[in-house]
Amino acid sequence: MFLKGSDWMTRKQQRFCDEYLVDCNATQAAVRAGYSQKTAKQIGQHLLTLVDIKAVIDQKMQEMQDKTVASAEEVIQYLSSVLRGQSESEIVVVEGTGDGCSEARTVMKAPDEKERLKAAELLGKRYGLYSDKVNLEGAVPIIFAGENDLEE
Repeated sequence: MFLKGSDWMTRKQQRFCDEYLVDCNATQAAVRAGYSQKTAKQIGQHLLTLVDIKAVIDQKMQEMQDKTVASAEEVIQYLSSVLRGQSESEIVVVEGTGDGCSEARTVMKAPDEKERLKAAELLGKRYGLYSDKVNLEGAVPIIFAGENDLEE
């Protein structure tokens, strides 16, 4: 079987790659892929050293990460939408129905001033708009007073 970006791999090797992604345990992945229980530890460790197998595993892990982990761009887009009041969140409100009874329901709510301010603060930090530190750069000559009076 030919996998993208790799040389020919056996079905067991391909299965090992898939199984390794489940729990990142080379021994268990080798057993589940069909290798012998007795030699699974050695085979699993050996398979992880093969360039093609390592490349396939790394590629699949990167794909999984891209699907599940927010990128910096996504975070900035979300904070910008909160700042602009374009996002909505679902909240639970309790309303009185009369005779001392109340009922809970969910409603969609735009970001309030506090949430928008926090988004602005986080974006400002990201873009370096606030700085408590002063960055001084340049050459400053140092002159020792009484330099000629010092003993050698």
